[in-house]
Amino acid sequence: MLKFLIVLTLPLMLNGANYTAERRQVDGIAVVTLRDAEHHAEVSIAPSIGNIAYEFKINGKNALYFPFARLSDFKEKPALCGVPLLAPWANRLEKLGFAFQGKTYLLNPEIGNLRFDGNRLPIHGLLSFSPLWEVVDAAADANGAHMTSRLEFWRHPELMAQFPFAHTIEMTYRLSDATLQVETAIHNLSVDAMPISIGYHPYFNLHDAPRDQWTVHIGATKHLVLSDKLLATGESKPMELPDEFTLAGRVIDDGFYDLTRQSDGLAHFSVRGKGEKIEVTYGPKYPVNVTYAPAGKEFICFEPMAAMTNSLNSGHALQTVAGGAEWRESFWIKATGF
Repeated sequence: MLKFLIVLTLPLMLNGANYTAERRQVDGIAVVTLRDAEHHAEVSIAPSIGNIAYEFKINGKNALYFPFARLSDFKEKPALCGVPLLAPWANRLEKLGFAFQGKTYLLNPEIGNLRFDGNRLPIHGLLSFSPLWEVVDAAADANGAHMTSRLEFWRHPELMAQFPFAHTIEMTYRLSDATLQVETAIHNLSVDAMPISIGYHPYFNLHDAPRDQWTVHIGATKHLVLSDKLLATGESKPMELPDEFTLAGRVIDDGFYDLTRQSDGLAHFSVRGKGEKIEVTYGPKYPVNVTYAPAGKEFICFEPMAAMTNSLNSGHALQTVAGGAEWRESFWIKATGF
């Protein structure tokens, strides 16, 4: 029996020569770490805390903002950081409910799984720190290391009561050539269509220059007009920010649309310091970017969004997936100079 217990506590490492995927315990919490030995890069994910990637280290420096000394502190009192998923809606809704295809759906705050902003608007969906994720695959080969987790939304009454569309979500983190891909697949198990209004809120951090010296690139041609409650109005104005600008004297919490696409259909965003640089690339099913860089904080967020803020009510840039079908998209993070 003692031997059996010892085996259970050993980390499981799946090896692909240069790449490895390791299941391990950090502060008593199950973690999967993907490693790229050649580039001295590693990504650590906590499936039981929203399936959040909380570290993307290159040469020991974390390109993600993670303001906790211990992972157990994060689990005890979680706050947005790392790479959190915002689902089944991202950002704010204008009221306690939404409309879709002629039907109105009401949110119930008494269930206790809603989050609210300073104006008491429901924000960032239901899953930010959810413990309901299950790892279904973690492996490595000659091309990279990956981990896939699944959340079976339809199995949980407290989720379905707020968003009654039967579906599953799969997230795959892939580390290859020092680049982290975050792929999301939503499987609609309903017979009817469901709205897609998800997003991510990744927090990025540079080490070689203070925040006000960071140089930013936002690949978009339109700046969304927001209400005084930060809801998208559906209107936009031409992009007034230069192709590159520093954060000195700037506070940004804005939405951008009509993203500048390269021939491969990808849109690009970046932040750089003296030598360090983080590049974020969106696939074509992320048509909206929210950039968040508050005053006095050593982070910036380039947030890939499947729809505009409040699109569940306004319908602006709202995507749908047919009954029995799948929605799938990725974004990529590459850190250099660390």
